Parts: sequence; structure tokens; C-alpha cells
Amino acid sequence: MSKPSLLLYIHGFNSSSLSHKANVMRAYCESERRDIKVLTPQLPCYPGEAKALLLELVEKYQDDYTIGLVGSSLGGYLSIWLNSLFGFKAAVVNPAIKPYELLQDYLGEQVNPYTNERYVLEEKHMGELLDLDVAEIATPQDFWLLQQTEDEVLDYRQAVNKLKGAKQTVEEGGDHSFVDFERYPKQIIEFLAL
Repeated sequence: MSKPSLLLYIHGFNSSSLSHKANVMRAYCESERRDIKVLTPQLPCYPGEAKALLLELVEKYQDDYTIGLVGSSLGGYLSIWLNSLFGFKAAVVNPAIKPYELLQDYLGEQVNPYTNERYVLEEKHMGELLDLDVAEIATPQDFWLLQQTEDEVLDYRQAVNKLKGAKQTVEEGGDHSFVDFERYPKQIIEFLAL
């Protein structure tokens, strides 16, 4: 008998488990695929702690569920790392490819606009991110890249290059939030084979 399905949604930097894309995926599953267990954890602000939480969740569920990932921005980077360890299929939405470079501009005090949590981002946290870097993706066919070219936060070409060989949907325009994400949950679930 096949295992039940679990969707793990991994949000981005200074985002939340209640972000728009997380809500879109959750609402779709509640309405159309009630058999899928949906997890949208609120990740700790620091990469090392986020890593520990994700590993704890995988350890808890991987024996009993088929796990598929949706990762947005920094969550896309974390999805690539989880895939390298466990082979989970992943849909990555405007993923961060080099967050240890990107977030240099954010060192210092931060406030998460969703949770109002205050914290200080330090150089050591860039090292924690670098430790999660996957130099080369072994199984690009495990990924679906959903990317919009007018992403104001990330250079979309980094993801296109990193995920060559993956299924890619690169849309002209849009922004970092991925405009009209509501078009995709059914196809994402099908791609993840959940």
C-alpha cells in the first residue's frame, strides 16, 4: 500500500507560514485534495535553527509519508538542500540561489513584518547558509522552477542556470511574490506526485 502524501511548504526570508503562496497551497489541498497533509512551519529567523527544524520534521514524517516540497525564495534554497539529502521532489518559486551573498545587505537588526519578531542577522548566519549550499544538483528532474523575470529581489537567471535540466516555467514580468500563483497549485501537486 502506498504511503499517504505530505506537502511541506517552506517560506522565504522574513516571511511566514501564513504567506500568500502557503495559503494558496493549503486552500487548494483543503478543497481538492483532503488526503494530503499540509505542513507550513514558521521557520526560525536563523539558518542553523531553520535547518534543525526542517530535519526534525523530515525525521518525524518521512517513514510514514511521501513528502513533496514547495519552497519560495529562501525556502527554494532550503528545498534544494533537502532534495540533496532525501531526494524529495520540489517546486521552487523564485528561489534564492546564493542567499549568503544576497543577505549581506540585511546584516544587522531585522523585524519580520509578518510576526514582528526582532532579531539580529550576523556574518556567522551567512556561514550557516553557505553550509547548506548544494554545488551541483544531482537530479534536476526532481525540480520544477517557477520563475518571473521582473523579480526585484533576485537575478532570475541564477535560478535558470542552477536548475538547468529541471522543468522550468519562466514568465516575463511579475515580481518576487510570483504574481498569480493561484494558477499553479493543481499542477504543482501533480508534479510532486502527491
